[in-house]
Amino acid sequence: MKDRSGSVLRLAQPVRLWVQRFTFLLLLATAAGLMLLGKADTVIVERIRVEMTDAVAPVLDALSRPIGVANDLIEHGRNVYGLALENRTLREENARLMQWQAVARQLEAENAVLRNLTGFVPETAATEVSARVIGASGGAYVRSVLVAAGARHGVRKGQAAVAGAGLAGRVTEVGDRSARVLLITDLNSRIPVVVESSRDQAILAGDNSDRPRLDYLRANARVSPGDRVVTSGIGGIFPPGIPVGVVVGTDGGLRVQPPIDWDRLEFLRLVDFGLGGPLRGQGGAGDPGGRP
Repeated sequence: MKDRSGSVLRLAQPVRLWVQRFTFLLLLATAAGLMLLGKADTVIVERIRVEMTDAVAPVLDALSRPIGVANDLIEHGRNVYGLALENRTLREENARLMQWQAVARQLEAENAVLRNLTGFVPETAATEVSARVIGASGGAYVRSVLVAAGARHGVRKGQAAVAGAGLAGRVTEVGDRSARVLLITDLNSRIPVVVESSRDQAILAGDNSDRPRLDYLRANARVSPGDRVVTSGIGGIFPPGIPVGVVVGTDGGLRVQPPIDWDRLEFLRLVDFGLGGPLRGQGGAGDPGGRP
């Protein structure tokens, strides 16, 4: 038996050496044969490919399921981690808001006491009309726009025209169906304002540029670029606190950059604060104060 098995091994060893030596050539020949077979009969090759795909598909599906589960677990972990961070952030914001709420309630109570002590008369509620801008002056020396709202809609001379988060101008002419608004950038516009941080008063003077000047400031005024400017309420034309813009520094002095894109002015809010200022008595079409 031992002699027979040894003789078999001796006979198989040359075959194994031949196969190892010519394996690359065999694989190359097999590939060439498959290519020739594919060119000769595509139906057979396609059928073989489909059969092989069907045979391997269950294995691939079984292998892909753990990978999909692992991906779902990783995504779930990421979501849980993100929710934990968001929850922590919301808790911190909630704590800050609760602190501000306590401060606001305390200030509200103090404000109510001070109003009672000083006999403060509350301001009347403001009313407003939203109107579309339907025309502009188009000239280099006049900065005004025409809006599609007039006396029949409750528009009156002297009302504030607000665009977005800032004062755009005031109503100067009122018709039955339309009104004209003089913008704060116009050369004829003069508005009493105050620097919000330092409480320094000034006059916002238009000069037909996009940035009105800040005139008549005190010599020792503490004003720097970036300070917010709001209406002061002096003169009774506008109430105090309407945002006008921020201070910007230029070579020609301090100017104010309004938060308004003048080239895209489409809608204005015409606000009546019920002040009854000096502009209400000026005559004009559709203005009750100007009619005899």
